[in-house]
Amino acid sequence: MISGLKTRLPRKIRSFAVGAALLCLGAVPAWAFDLPELMGLLGKQKHGEANFVEQRYVRGFDGPLAASGTLSFTAPDQLVRKTLSPRPETMSVDGNALVLSRSGRTRTMTLDSIPELLGLVEAMRATLAGNAPVLERYFKTKVTGTANEWAIDLAPIDERLASQINYLRLTGRAGEVLGVEMEFRGGDRSVMTISPRRPGVAQ
Repeated sequence: MISGLKTRLPRKIRSFAVGAALLCLGAVPAWAFDLPELMGLLGKQKHGEANFVEQRYVRGFDGPLAASGTLSFTAPDQLVRKTLSPRPETMSVDGNALVLSRSGRTRTMTLDSIPELLGLVEAMRATLAGNAPVLERYFKTKVTGTANEWAIDLAPIDERLASQINYLRLTGRAGEVLGVEMEFRGGDRSVMTISPRRPGVAQ
C-alpha cells in the first residue's frame, strides 16, 4: 500500500506542476507595444509635411472653432505650422527660436522664455523626432495599442504647463502622427486631425 502511494504520488506532483506551469504561462501578459518601439518608428521619419484641420471646443460657444492649414517637420527640431483659415498666420520653431507671423507683422522670441509653450512644442516635436528623453523631461507617458494603431497619453510634469493643460493624446500609425487631442484647464478642448502629404500625390 505504502509502496503504491510512493509510485502514484510523484505522478500527481508532476501533473500538478505541469498544470501550474500552464496556468502561469497563461497569466503572463502578451508582449506589449511600448515607448521605445514607438519612438523607434517615429525616429525613422526625418522629414514630413501634412495638412491639418483643428476643432477648438470653447466654453460659452455653441459650436467648435475651426482652423486648417499645413504642418512641416524636419528632424531634429524644426517645426512649422501655417494656418490658412480662418486667417493666415505662421508659427515657425527652429531649436530655441520661435517666429510668429500674422497680418504682415513678425515677432521673434525664445521658447525657453515661455515655458508653457515650450512644453507644448516639445510634445509635438519630440514625438515626431522619436526623442523619448526630451518627451519624458516634460511629460509622464503612457503608450497603448499596436504599431498599426497607437496612442500616447502625455501628462504634464512641469507645474506651469500643468496649470494650463490637463493632458495631451497623440494618435497615429507606424511612424506617422495622425491626430492630436488636448484638454485645457477650465474645460476647453482641441482636436486636430493630421493628413500626411504623400510625394507625387495631389493635395
